[in-house]
Amino acid sequence: MASLRCSLRASTTREGLLSDDAVLDFAPVGFGAPDPTLAAVAIGVRGLTVGFGDKVIMEDLDLDVFRGEVLGFVGGSGMGKSVLTRTILGLVPKRAGAISVFGEDIDMLTPAERVRLQQRFGVMFQQGALLSGLTVKQNVQIPMREHLKLSRSLADELAMLKISLVGLPADAANKFPSELSGGMIKRAALARALALDPELLFLDEPTSGLDPIGAADFDDLIGTLQKTLGLTVFMVTHDLDSLYAICDRVAALADKRVIAAGPIEELLRADHPWLRAYFHGKRARRFAGSRR
Repeated sequence: MASLRCSLRASTTREGLLSDDAVLDFAPVGFGAPDPTLAAVAIGVRGLTVGFGDKVIMEDLDLDVFRGEVLGFVGGSGMGKSVLTRTILGLVPKRAGAISVFGEDIDMLTPAERVRLQQRFGVMFQQGALLSGLTVKQNVQIPMREHLKLSRSLADELAMLKISLVGLPADAANKFPSELSGGMIKRAALARALALDPELLFLDEPTSGLDPIGAADFDDLIGTLQKTLGLTVFMVTHDLDSLYAICDRVAALADKRVIAAGPIEELLRADHPWLRAYFHGKRARRFAGSRR
């Protein structure tokens, strides 16, 4: 595993690691932020404004994601959680603000530099977003074929490794998405997200649509992979179980900005109306009672 990781990583640039100057340029924001000497910033967002037409989705938003953590990102439906993810990925244009990833201001990168930076990302979209006309193995190989020069046999070997890594049986490799259960689709999408051995993993509602047992198993899988592979995970979720189970910190989006970020215990004590409704409403109280 280690040798495969090193061989794949060698094909991408390693010059994007944070320098002291980069940490100063994107000094961690105050709420819930560890001392910057103890944790480097993987993603730094400052003054971000995003909108569509006359509708402003987020305005003057600040957020840090620290290396090696699992950050759970929560907010109400339609508030812009997925939009923020896509903006960081460069899929949605911003109107104002700055985004730094691994110390690189994405606005300052050439197209080639941006591609090299994005090779250090893995993305699992909502509902999996697998291509229906390709098998699981072929879906997993898409990033490899796009960015790496591999023989067919090596691409097959690496794809099978990723499929095994997410807990899918070997015979799932030649199945099409229509032949998979919801849980298997999630795992196949995760295998594709891990195809290039990313350092930074984006997960958009990874447990939505899963039954409680399947969701718990998926949380365990994410937690195990994060620790084993040393990943930084940015996870959009509404699942309280996931927040408690695997997240080091939680950031909450409301009023078009991040209103709080820190360990879940801090957010439980916050007075903001949305946070109180989310963490102390009827559904949350039932959830808390079931955990006792």
